[in-house]
Amino acid sequence: MILNDEVQMLRGVPLFSGMDAGKLKLLAFASDRVIYGTGQELFHQGDTGDAAYVILSGAVDIIMDSPAGETKIAEVGCRSVVGEIAILCDRPRNSTVKAATPVEALRISKDYFLKILASCPRTMAETMRILGERMATSH
Repeated sequence: MILNDEVQMLRGVPLFSGMDAGKLKLLAFASDRVIYGTGQELFHQGDTGDAAYVILSGAVDIIMDSPAGETKIAEVGCRSVVGEIAILCDRPRNSTVKAATPVEALRISKDYFLKILASCPRTMAETMRILGERMATSH
């Protein structure tokens, strides 16, 4: 996928849909493209939140550890963002995310993710709305 394709993909992510093309290009350029095979972890529950991931292709399982074992709570796919809650709340990861299929994603570092949100009030407002919804459904 070339930079312009990544920009088009990011434009389709609800969280980033309000950003102008220039900021989307910077976001795509500053992100790392990562590939995971089926079953590989993007991150583990309890890890430090050091990055958010935009799923470009494939699907991931969101899994929570409990005394009874692992429980799959959701599966998300293309144009989804995972890992942002730990960054925004400055707390350890609240779930494990594993590739359900082969996955290609953009890894956005915590520092850059926070910087891009601060530079785009509409994106920050959308992030806070999504975060509020997720926090309400996780309790």
